[in-house]
Amino acid sequence: MVRTLWIVRKLGDFSSDLVEEGDVVVLVQDAVLRFPSRKDWFACREDVQDRALKLPEEKLKSYEQIADLIVKAQRVVVW
Repeated sequence: MVRTLWIVRKLGDFSSDLVEEGDVVVLVQDAVLRFPSRKDWFACREDVQDRALKLPEEKLKSYEQIADLIVKAQRVVVW
């Protein structure tokens, strides 16, 4: 189960110090431009494709997968 799902639109505005064990971070919109390689961090597949970026497949989540994470998370924070 996901404790907190962090949906981050601009990575520069987000402090990774807020992320705790059991949390998941999904980068969307322009945040995918600065994707860090961290455990339990993912990028929106469609936003990555729209920006012609290449990230490992296992680090991508589709809109449908993100919606599923929202339903399963105990708490959702959009940053």
